Amino acid sequence: MILESTKTLSSALERFEVEAGDYFLYTLKKGQTLRITDLEGNQAADTLFYSAEDTSERYSASDTIREQGGLYLSAGSVLKTNLNRDMLKIVADTCGRHDTVGGACATESNTVRYDLEKRCMHACRDSWMLAIQEHDELGLKKDDITHNINFFMNVPVTEEGGLTFADGISAPGKYVELEALMDTIVLISNCPQLNNPCNGYNPTPVDVAIW
Repeated sequence: MILESTKTLSSALERFEVEAGDYFLYTLKKGQTLRITDLEGNQAADTLFYSAEDTSERYSASDTIREQGGLYLSAGSVLKTNLNRDMLKIVADTCGRHDTVGGACATESNTVRYDLEKRCMHACRDSWMLAIQEHDELGLKKDDITHNINFFMNVPVTEEGGLTFADGISAPGKYVELEALMDTIVLISNCPQLNNPCNGYNPTPVDVAIW
């Protein structure tokens, strides 16, 4: 569902530009709002969410899909944790839908999907691993990298139940806005993928704003 925000960027508490291949880490307080903007279109922002009080509680794709009765996220969707608690709510969305099941690129999947020579290409999982290494105060480990959301990414499900990667449905300036329903750690990998259409074969920056 398309729903415009009532917020203005001039009133944002903080703003950040995240280059393709970089990570973004931030702790949202309950009641704060996060907006991710696809600046140039066809970019994928792979995002993990954790409870700031206890990082063993985190966003759960399976609980979210079950509770809302659908695969895709948009305005009105409530993101659930692995304890089935409300974590964040999408309060505005000008893209229309976001992927919950495609997962994130990794050196291993690059090898399997594309070619052995693609193994050393940078991937979202590398960005997350770098983030948790550089911020060991969070206590996150490798096995804490679980379900993620691919904001702006188009992953249609076939009639046979398979997944396909398709051209994005986003465009320059499209955004998604989430309100924190609990104190939440946000970890974004602005996807560097060059081998499928999720970034239009040209990864670009995203803008992050906080209110």
